[in-house]
Amino acid sequence: MSHVASAMRIGHGRGPAVSKFKAHIKRLKPVPPMPCARLNRNRPRLAFVEAVAFPHISDIHSYRRASRCGLIRRVDPMTDAVQPPSPAANANYRGALYVIAGAFLLTVMASLAKFLGDSLTVPMMVFMRFLAGFIFLLPFIWRFGFANLKTGRFKLHLVRGSVGFLGNMAMFFSIVHIVMADAITIQFSRPLFTVLLAGLFLGEVVGGRRASAAIIGFLGILIITRPFGEGFSPWYFSAIGGAVTATIVVLVVKVLSRTEHTMVIIFYFTATTTVLSAIPALIFWQTPTPTELVILMLMGALGVFGQTLFTHGIGLGETSFVLPFDYLRIVFAFAIGLIWFAEFPPGWSYLGAAIIIVSSYYLLRTERARRSI
Repeated sequence: MSHVASAMRIGHGRGPAVSKFKAHIKRLKPVPPMPCARLNRNRPRLAFVEAVAFPHISDIHSYRRASRCGLIRRVDPMTDAVQPPSPAANANYRGALYVIAGAFLLTVMASLAKFLGDSLTVPMMVFMRFLAGFIFLLPFIWRFGFANLKTGRFKLHLVRGSVGFLGNMAMFFSIVHIVMADAITIQFSRPLFTVLLAGLFLGEVVGGRRASAAIIGFLGILIITRPFGEGFSPWYFSAIGGAVTATIVVLVVKVLSRTEHTMVIIFYFTATTTVLSAIPALIFWQTPTPTELVILMLMGALGVFGQTLFTHGIGLGETSFVLPFDYLRIVFAFAIGLIWFAEFPPGWSYLGAAIIIVSSYYLLRTERARRSI
């Protein structure tokens, strides 16, 4: 019940309640109407001086409608005290929006790579993508300070950059030569390979449930690739190789992040991949047209900003809440592939994608729960 409606119940009596209500009325001032599809656009609203807005409503039905429109905040019915939205909930929602925006930008970057695949070689695209990313990164490095880039773990940075370079080459080859949605879906099988590599090389004990989830996820990869059926392409192995190298990069970053600043990790990765990708680019050099050059620079910008939005979103909200929104990349890839490239993935691709998403998400949740113990 609103403040105005509750005050009408007081009647014309005297006492502290009436005096308090009159004092509140004097502190009210009108606020311009806020458009909302569920409420009368011309209905005036009132707002308290302390910036807590309440629409002028007189029944619980209108209150619920206004609440769904986001025009009022929750009020404790016992005390009439304003209950502000939970800071954690706000952070989760904002983090999810950042992750969704990052997922969309990274999918558009992959789409541009597929678009240029008919006219430019993959080494050229990978080099220009890293070069553009390095150029966009320089102002942030300048602000961070070149003196702060000193590191005692250069060899590990070099390993991460080398593996990341190979992974990007594999990913771009798969995007150009197979259905884009399949290529990006296989990229999301990283948690499956994380379980495998952690068990083989890090000596971690893999429980029965996690092992079963990984096996089911690998079955999803087999369903998508269909290695013994029609439509199989050797470039599917390139997509799988990209997922494996991405897993190695994640494991190396976990080690580096214990002692290195995030900007240091990003700088050495971008610098290393730019230098390494220049070698095959020079061998298979093709001078891009002005239009192609603009698209290549745009790819670099989308890669940098997309990854930045994703990283910021993960850091802003709870990982278990915001990370699943990154799987929208698969949805974006299906949609863009259908609209732009007229790609019609078979039904097996949808089934395999669903299996990979479910098993990978389960492994992410169990890994987070295991580390929190």
